[in-house]
Amino acid sequence: MKFSLVISVLLIVNVCAAQKAAITFDDLPLNGDLPPGVTRVQIAVDTLAVLKARRAPPAYGFINAKKLEGNADAAEALKLWAASEPFGNHTYGHMDLNANPAEAFEREIEENEPALELLAGKDGNWHWLRYPFLREGETVEKRRAVRAYLQAHGYRVAQVTLDWEDYLWNSAYARCVAKKDAPSIAWLKSSYLSIESSYLDLDRDLAKTVYGHDINHVLLLHLGAFSSAILPDALDLMQKKGFTFVTLEEAESDPVYEGDPDVGSKYGGTLLELWMEAKKIKFPSVMEKPYKQLQEICK
Repeated sequence: MKFSLVISVLLIVNVCAAQKAAITFDDLPLNGDLPPGVTRVQIAVDTLAVLKARRAPPAYGFINAKKLEGNADAAEALKLWAASEPFGNHTYGHMDLNANPAEAFEREIEENEPALELLAGKDGNWHWLRYPFLREGETVEKRRAVRAYLQAHGYRVAQVTLDWEDYLWNSAYARCVAKKDAPSIAWLKSSYLSIESSYLDLDRDLAKTVYGHDINHVLLLHLGAFSSAILPDALDLMQKKGFTFVTLEEAESDPVYEGDPDVGSKYGGTLLELWMEAKKIKFPSVMEKPYKQLQEICK
């Protein structure tokens, strides 16, 4: 009886540990269009307030410093983020590695660094890179060249394992708010949560397919107009599905992040998707995202 109880407790602990996820945000200080009267500062304030209210662990934001040029609102929003949360490198202008030489991509990383140094001061750990578009090179040679550069310059790769392209809803939301279209805004929220639920299940299944067991996850979100509006519901849904939130460092302490699929990929994708491609595993069917509806709604 005692032995059975111990086994049951161990299994419960293992399930809980396997549901850890780090929250990260891309495209700081801006993504998508703004609703009338809403500023980038307000989006940052509201999003930070949600994280604080939930007592979420530090959430890395990945910065494109080029978006600060001529945009005082964006610059102030970024200062607010940097005062509250950690941040990393997303390249200066959100460069697509697949469409550019490795050397040009490396220059984009370097060009972004002065802004990160200025924001971080002496103690900030900003040496994390998030690949724009989750594209790490369409050839193995390019991928390896950039990886070697990152290692030589003290960077870690901020991988992604949970992603449902949340940015698709940002500009659509801005348009619907401008039109004060309450039914459309309600649809945006329901469609978002439906896709989120489906892709959370999918990505957990992909992890088991790739590794044979559950893993710590890294969540990709974007800092846009819809962020503070949907974030409480999005986090509630994750918690209902058994996720607990941890830092990026803790999430990537999982040994699976020491592996590298080492594959050139035309499309890129999450770490799990790249492993599926490297291992030539057929992708399961997934819920189709409402691309067309999001493009056309409230126009």
